Amino acid sequence: MRIYTRTGDGGETGVIGGRILKDDIRVEAYGTIDEVNAFIGEAIARMNPQKYEDIIRDLTEIQHELFDAGADLAQTGKKRTYRVTEEMVKRLEEWIDRYDAETPEIRHFVLPGGSPVAAALHVARVLTRRAERRVVTLCRQQEANESVRRYLNRLSDFFFVIARVANAREGVPDVEYKRGGQVFR
Repeated sequence: MRIYTRTGDGGETGVIGGRILKDDIRVEAYGTIDEVNAFIGEAIARMNPQKYEDIIRDLTEIQHELFDAGADLAQTGKKRTYRVTEEMVKRLEEWIDRYDAETPEIRHFVLPGGSPVAAALHVARVLTRRAERRVVTLCRQQEANESVRRYLNRLSDFFFVIARVANAREGVPDVEYKRGGQVFR
């Protein structure tokens, strides 16, 4: 099997239900989700498997779910059954609450950084926010699975929390924003 097909050389790509331009908002949305997935792989590669076994397991599940989200967004035309569900959003909330219990109390805004693992997770967080913005635009302009938007919103919160967990597990303090006062009480 050849990896290249030459079918996209004219600026179009295949989606479930037809072909669209590669700069279509639909392609931009699921392409940005693919970027998030790549940075999750980067973060996992930085993790000690013993220290982060639980997070690696959850991130690997999220990687599969992001493929599902991409498949949901790659559908045009006839309405299909979606893979990303509200139950997945609720499960992310449960994970956030569980992991947040490991972090020190937060009093200031947190800047991206700290340990290398946390820094990689913050990159995944900001890319997830961008993916969410692209999905918001897509849902406003075309029919798409709105659960993907909610999933991405919760996922960015999840990345924030596990970046803080990574710093805690590494014994590295969060990098606090110092130019403002205490914002969380």
